[in-house]
Amino acid sequence: MDVDRADGRKPDQMRPLSCSRNILDRAHGSARWSQGDTIVLAAVYGPKAGTRKGENPEKASIDVVWKPKTGQIGKPEKENEMILRRTLQSICLLTIHPNTTTSVIVQVVADDGALLPCAINASCAALVDAGIPLKHLAVAICCGLTESGSLILDPTLVEEQKLQAFAYLVFPNAPLSVLPKTPSVGEDDPVEHGVITSATHGAISVRDYFNCLGGGRAACAKISEFLRKNFQSRVPQATQI
Repeated sequence: MDVDRADGRKPDQMRPLSCSRNILDRAHGSARWSQGDTIVLAAVYGPKAGTRKGENPEKASIDVVWKPKTGQIGKPEKENEMILRRTLQSICLLTIHPNTTTSVIVQVVADDGALLPCAINASCAALVDAGIPLKHLAVAICCGLTESGSLILDPTLVEEQKLQAFAYLVFPNAPLSVLPKTPSVGEDDPVEHGVITSATHGAISVRDYFNCLGGGRAACAKISEFLRKNFQSRVPQATQI
């Protein structure tokens, strides 16, 4: 079923991607990620000695701070913070720098929909920029279900507010040649075509959810290719997907 989108995109078409790295002098790694008019700045500090309270000192710890564009942090921001932290923990090699904490600060610059996936993509780019050892990268996308039952990728804020349901999906991609050599991934870790994180909002059927997975996986393959080219270049990259 065709969907008329205000910006003229096809249902399976993402907004233009842009990523700039190493843009903050005092951070160990940083990245500015945009999808259309949604813009997120991520900064990485660490590893620093000591872990978060109550965590295993034999492993590294990941701390995430979410900073909204305006106002105080509320329940939605706290939820995003938790999902982002768990996602980053799952892709970082926590045994290489035990008893340390790496802090990831996420600053929302502009929110025009699909904010959490943009923050995940920005944070992963910043971790690479900081040289943090990773099992693999995580790439994220938002897939929405319209009231007419059609699926759309990477919705704007106006589209997102009208959706019957939507899912934030995070997939692992194959290790890139620009990443440091790391130990092989264990059997219990996500595989290349698996799902790292899935967070849904609204009522969605099993069939529609699996359709979201299919569309999301195809979109994330394009994001992975964009990242590969970006990491192999010192020049900020932008592309139309």
